[in-house]
This record gives sequence, structure tokens and C-alpha cells, in this order.
Amino acid sequence: TTLGRMIARLIEPSAGSIRFDGRDIAALDERAQRELRRSVQIIFQNPYASLNPRFTVGQILTEPMKIHGIGDNDADRFERAAALSRRVGLAADSVYKYPHEFSGGQRQRIAIARCLTMKPDVVICDESVSALDVSVQATVLNLLLDLQDEFGMTYIFISHDLAVVKYMADDMLVMSEGAIVERGDSD
Repeated sequence: TTLGRMIARLIEPSAGSIRFDGRDIAALDERAQRELRRSVQIIFQNPYASLNPRFTVGQILTEPMKIHGIGDNDADRFERAAALSRRVGLAADSVYKYPHEFSGGQRQRIAIARCLTMKPDVVICDESVSALDVSVQATVLNLLLDLQDEFGMTYIFISHDLAVVKYMADDMLVMSEGAIVERGDSD
């Protein structure tokens, strides 16, 4: 989680450097940091706390697009939000509802759609299915794999459940107290 947050620039490393596309992300200028924020998105563990309860799903999905200048106007952004909402398996009218009206699995789908609004290259999945029931976990994991194929994204999948990581990952790193203790093919 700490490493994922450092990659997403939510916290600063106390030592060392993080290189993305050959550049140290801590040394990026403002413009390059903005580009990094757009290309690296994060899905948090707790879908209950990661969504603004005062925003509708439509507002949650259009806000990042507005900030980063995606879409021609508000109507275009709303149309994109509605399409992404449907793409992650939510009902067409979901964009008019508030987060408290959804289950945990549905909220996680909203968080996934929010990441997709930015068309990221990398999505950090920080224990993003651990708070969900096992049956809902499987559905969300399969959705993530489908979206990865469709959008060509790379996932950094953080979990304590090695079976889930093996299902999702080609390569695995095992960390203990901030150090890599094992690395290899997921098989």
C-alpha cells in the first residue's frame, strides 16, 4: 500500500527514487506531474470511504474529466460517464444516484469507472477486492481482467491473498517490511 501510494504520488518516499517511463517521478515539474496523475490511477481498498457521499455517480465520474480537460463540454463528459457506468455493469440510471444507494461491489465498480475516466496506463489496485464477499470478488476480478484487455492497462495489484494475486498477475513481488523478499512468474 505504501509503495502504491508513492507511485501515485499520494505520499513522498523518505529515501530512494521511483522511476516511471525512465523518469524519477519525485523530480517531475508541475506539467509532468499532472500527466503522471492522469496516467496512473488508484482503486482503493474501501469503496465506502473512497467515494464522495455528496456527489452523484455522474458527478464522481465527470469531476476528474473536467479537471483534466477530457471531453468537449459537460454534456459530453456526462455521456462518457454514463457509458463507463454501463461498461462496468451498473444500470443506466446509476449516474443519477448517490454512493449510499449501492452495495459494496457496486461501489467498487463506480471506483473502477472513475479510474477509467482518465484513460490510465497504470491502475494501482490497492486491496481493491478484499472488502468484498467472495462471489462479488470473483465478479470484480473478472471485470478488471476484461477491462485490462479492452483498455490495454497495466495493473499493480496489491493484496495479501496470494491466490487472488496469482489469478490476476503475470509477475509477482512479495514484500516484507518494505523490502522485496521474493520475485518471479506467478506460476
